[in-house]
Amino acid sequence: MIGGSGSQRYVYNAGEGVKWRTRLAAPARWDASGMRICVVYDCLFPHTIGGAERWYRNLSERLAGEGHEVTYLTLRQWERGERAQIDAGVRVLTAGPRMALYTANGRRRILPPFVFGLGVFAHLLGNGRRYDVVHTCSFPYFSLLAAGAVRPFARYALVVDWFEVWSLSYWREYLGGARGRFGALVQRMCALIPQRAFCFSELHAARLREEGVRGPVTILRGLYAGTTKPPIPHPVEPVVLFAGRLIPEKQVTLGVAAMALAVRRIEGLRGVFLGEGPEIAALRAAISGHGLRGIVSAPGFADADTLDAEMRRALCMLLPSRREGYGMVVVEAAARATPSVVVAGEDNAAVELIEEGVNGFVAATAEAEPIAEAIVRVYEAGISLRESTASWFAENAERLSLQSSLKVVLDSYARPSVRA
Repeated sequence: MIGGSGSQRYVYNAGEGVKWRTRLAAPARWDASGMRICVVYDCLFPHTIGGAERWYRNLSERLAGEGHEVTYLTLRQWERGERAQIDAGVRVLTAGPRMALYTANGRRRILPPFVFGLGVFAHLLGNGRRYDVVHTCSFPYFSLLAAGAVRPFARYALVVDWFEVWSLSYWREYLGGARGRFGALVQRMCALIPQRAFCFSELHAARLREEGVRGPVTILRGLYAGTTKPPIPHPVEPVVLFAGRLIPEKQVTLGVAAMALAVRRIEGLRGVFLGEGPEIAALRAAISGHGLRGIVSAPGFADADTLDAEMRRALCMLLPSRREGYGMVVVEAAARATPSVVVAGEDNAAVELIEEGVNGFVAATAEAEPIAEAIVRVYEAGISLRESTASWFAENAERLSLQSSLKVVLDSYARPSVRA
């Protein structure tokens, strides 16, 4: 038994901490100090790597560092006997066993989100009243449905991050006709749950409003956790850099095709494609097929120091992705005075981070020729583009910083509307 002012908490752990039960009186006050917050996401950095994983880890650790009681509810992603790699001030609980999250082609499996949703429902049903706030990602949707189902009884505030809101056409492409329509329906159901919503782009905020979201929508611009010190442009090398998970949406083979055209116009141009994923074989085949062995390399995963060095020396960051909820790599590159090349598309929010000719260029279509042309424009702009990229980052660093978003999120916790 552990104590609490005016209350008793009875806690037991079955197995690996999956089942917890707590009895605690409902909070008597509502402000943003010393709050009890449950962060819900089925992945945890660095056990899995991605933008959302980094956001929730940083969010949890910053909140704990400011004196809040933080619980991170997730699927177990570490070996038995190991501990979750996160600050000791954050209590990590598991709402399901270790499971493979992705299929062989890099797409999310359906079973793990369903299992996680059941685990979240069970946890919040028994423990929901001890939380002031439940902060969850919209995806995978079953956990949000679970949190929404329990909220009327537990009376916690529900805060939801919408990194992406998929169009019906993309749902059909991703899952097929019938399953795609079902996925779109589940997404709509999640939007209709009373909530305070956060988006990370104008694109997805507009889509969420079109879904009929029940609650205010706020756009967060800051996810960057690195230094906001103005960058000093480094001497450039004729190297085009890609860094990211190798999944079909990233279109790395299109990037290689663009490189095949760009090398004809830029003497000594080389390419480095960093990352791992289901498209690694297709990437290496494209390199060979375009006759770029020795010019374009795909060494796989790179540690933080290697990535930092590659970003600083690169001519540009190439992001040929057709779907991005934010585009963190554009900000990370700009923080090193490196411009980016991105591709316009109806599902690509990364274009919102590009000021044409200032910190990079946007290829008008997802074709090799306009992407190659954008790379050539970066090369021809030379040091002036790097200097303007450094200035762009300096001017926007505070807005793009993680700290700015954390402040907005924490302020939102204190607003009664999130408990409506």
